[in-house]
Amino acid sequence: METAAATELTFRDAADSDVDALVALIDSAYRGDSSRTGWTTEADILAGQRTDAEAVLAVIEAPDSRLLTVERDGTVVACCQLEHRGDHAYFGMFAVSPALQGGGLGKVIIAEAERTVREVWGATEMHMTVISVREDLIAWYERRGYSRTGQMTPFPYGDERFGIPQRDDLRFELLVKPLV
Repeated sequence: METAAATELTFRDAADSDVDALVALIDSAYRGDSSRTGWTTEADILAGQRTDAEAVLAVIEAPDSRLLTVERDGTVVACCQLEHRGDHAYFGMFAVSPALQGGGLGKVIIAEAERTVREVWGATEMHMTVISVREDLIAWYERRGYSRTGQMTPFPYGDERFGIPQRDDLRFELLVKPLV
C-alpha cells in the first residue's frame, strides 16, 4: 500500500473556483455517512453542514488568510485554513478526504502548514480550536506537539452554519504548539 508521504502532492492557495469542491470535501470529512469512512467524523455530535460556500469564500478572500489546498493527481484531497494573527498563526478548516484518512496524509499537511506559517509570516506558534469532546482528535494533535490549554470558548448553539448539535456539552478548546 502506498503511503500518503510517498505520493505526489501539490500544495497551493485555494481559488474562488475551488469553493464547491472544498465545501464538499470539508462536509464529507466531518458530517453524514460519508464521514464515517474516516476517523475524523463529527456525525455523532453534530448534524447538518460543517461549512458552506460563503464561509469558504470568506477564508479565501480574507486578508492575512490562506486556504491551503492539497491535490493529488489533479483532485483536491485535503485543505486547511492558515490565518496570520501577529506572532502566531491559526490553523483551522482542516479536512482530509475520508477515503485517504489513516495513511499519513494529515501528518504531511500539518507539517507543511507549520513550515509555511514559520517561513511566510514568521509565526512562532500555531493555535487551533478543537471541540473538547473530540478526545481522539485532540490526542492526534498532542502526538504532533500541540498542548491543551484548558482555555475554552462556547460552541455557537443556535447557529446552524456550524451544524446542529446532538448534545449540550460542546465547546472549543484552544490547542497551541511552539514553532521555534
